[in-house]
Amino acid sequence: MTVTPAEEASEAFVPVEPPPLPAARPRLGPGIRVNVQGRSVTLRRLRRPPAGVFRLLALLGPGLIAGAAGDDAGGVATYSQIGAQFGYQLLWVLVLITVSLAAVQEMSARLGAATGSGLLDLIRQRFGVGWAFLAAAIVLVANAGLIMSEFVGIGAAGDLFGISPALLVPLAALVVWYLVIGGSYGPVEKIFLAMSLVFFAYPVAAILAHPRWTAVARGAFVPTIQPSSAYILLLVGLIGTTITPYQQLFQQSAVVEKGVARGSYGPERADTYVGMVFSNLMSAFMIIATAATLHVAGKTNIATAAEAAQALQPLAGSAAKALFAVGLLGASALAAAVLPLATAYAISEVFGFPKGVNLDFRRGRFFLGLFTVLVVLGAGLALIPHLPVIQLLVWIQVLNAILLPVILWFILRLANDRRLVGELHNSRADNVLGYGTFALVTAAVLVLVANQLLGLVGVRLLG
Repeated sequence: MTVTPAEEASEAFVPVEPPPLPAARPRLGPGIRVNVQGRSVTLRRLRRPPAGVFRLLALLGPGLIAGAAGDDAGGVATYSQIGAQFGYQLLWVLVLITVSLAAVQEMSARLGAATGSGLLDLIRQRFGVGWAFLAAAIVLVANAGLIMSEFVGIGAAGDLFGISPALLVPLAALVVWYLVIGGSYGPVEKIFLAMSLVFFAYPVAAILAHPRWTAVARGAFVPTIQPSSAYILLLVGLIGTTITPYQQLFQQSAVVEKGVARGSYGPERADTYVGMVFSNLMSAFMIIATAATLHVAGKTNIATAAEAAQALQPLAGSAAKALFAVGLLGASALAAAVLPLATAYAISEVFGFPKGVNLDFRRGRFFLGLFTVLVVLGAGLALIPHLPVIQLLVWIQVLNAILLPVILWFILRLANDRRLVGELHNSRADNVLGYGTFALVTAAVLVLVANQLLGLVGVRLLG
């Protein structure tokens, strides 16, 4: 009897019993799942779902991180100089800018959820490679100085604690680099959120400074304008440090990497609003702390962020100085991670390279390589001795404000493109706030630039 190859193969096959399924799913520790407008989050070590504000806190992420990163070393320098030179007079501008910042950041988050693409990726697809290269050049120019300024801030905070910047700056750069290179988005986001807790040092420092709260309220809600070059310079710097292009770039790319779906966008809007309000409250407390001490004492000009913290000590006590220093260190460290990350996202999008914290060097060679170069250059430049820190940081914020209208214009055009974003397009209120912000920033920048240019030929628009 002959056996065909098919029958031989059939006889050679011996069925094997599959291993039994486990009786129960492996336990990962006690926890619950919370669903909010389509978003599902697992919360460990809780026995019942959180309610009220705690339900929202469980879903915070890119919005809060982007907002907190805006209170960076340049922000500390600018807000401190504003408080020292003009007291509470510019608080009303900060109140208005908070509304504008929330509107602009929400558009960026909505674009990420609606399209699944970062901002420069959309600019390249919608307006062409030339406009994308222009936007990329703006991002590089605006962010290069900012990255250096964050490590300058870390060094200044080290000085306050008696730690040499030559030791602390390279160490901080190594920690920031390893955090992003060796991590994935979920854990990195949690670490960034934890770092934002240091900002609570500022309201405590402001309270210890014993401000006159009636004067604070007057400065926040009664507009005052001074026709002087110094006032306009710091007003533009205030805009530039509060609404910075890298915040929009980071938040949109982070929403994309987080995988937020179009139908699950609702919580991201709340995350954005909470993050922006939190950010500018901390900014207001920086102004209040320095206005209540330095301005009142007649110290209207400060040369370094460390000097601002040191000046608080005889007037508000050593605790206020220490808290200000802690806030400076935490703010600078958070922004030192977010800024090069946002820049790497943006430039990778222009060239179509893979991007994301979840990548390794094999898959994300350009993205992670650019991030590494930016961190190394920023830390290296920050170690240059005798930098005029406060003046440098304030002018970097002014440069951000000058470049900001271009990025705002792209965001507004994209957020109004119904073919691109569908039902998540801008509402009438969004456009009023968005174009109003664009007009405000552009007008302030034009006045500043015109005053500076006319000053070269001996003509002054402002005193």
